[in-house]
Amino acid sequence: MCKDCGCVIAGQENNHHHHYDHDHSHEHSHSHNHSASHQAAHETLHHNPQLNDAKTISVIKKILDKNDHEAAHNRAHFDNHKVLGINLMSSPGSGKTTLLENIADMVDFKFAVVEGDLETSRDADRLKAKGINAVQIQTGSACHLDAFMVHKGLHDISLDGIDVCFVENVGNLVCPASYDVGTHLNIVLVSVPEGEDKIAKYPVMFRSADLILITKTDLLPYFDYDIEKEKMEARKLKPNVDILEVNIKDKQSLQNVIDWINFKRKMR
Repeated sequence: MCKDCGCVIAGQENNHHHHYDHDHSHEHSHSHNHSASHQAAHETLHHNPQLNDAKTISVIKKILDKNDHEAAHNRAHFDNHKVLGINLMSSPGSGKTTLLENIADMVDFKFAVVEGDLETSRDADRLKAKGINAVQIQTGSACHLDAFMVHKGLHDISLDGIDVCFVENVGNLVCPASYDVGTHLNIVLVSVPEGEDKIAKYPVMFRSADLILITKTDLLPYFDYDIEKEKMEARKLKPNVDILEVNIKDKQSLQNVIDWINFKRKMR
């Protein structure tokens, strides 16, 4: 269940049916006792009077515990295939799919994508048109992907010969940050047209980022957007976060993203 809006009580239960239907030949392992996102969810529960009653807390903690267990399962699956898992998160329209489309012809590694949207397969279709191995997850009313949805999607993707698997999360700057989906890294996109208040207003999301991409920087002349101020806001939340400026018309900015991913691949 989403800790803020309660969007997937029913959906979460349905996803549990898939948990033991399939068996990967590897052991389940936890890389963390509690993920940072899990801890953030618990803190929100503690301070939210609408959710802070014993029964609600008990239910949500059980769901988060099960999600974290499944996330560890997904991460072990990536590890066994020597695949780097990257969770892409942003508000709608920040450029997640466009980024993947534009790096497809530039990368020196092979990647696949688990694509999340409430409805339609449009984004997955766009990626497939570029020759990218992509599977669409339609969440219905759920405003984020969880580890169970990603697990299901991974059964439709062969990771043999794949170096990186992107999980393109549902467009939302709130709920996706609270769910570990089993990837190794989080990349959060924020675009210039969204305005320069998003990092300060959605701190949980940006604290979860390993890399922040400020996208559509070619539009800076047309918006009142202080990009250096935004970088400072991001580093107030997470001092060691990496930040890159991205403009799809500038191939070097895309290459910088690819270089960052390759560096993380080599560091594993």
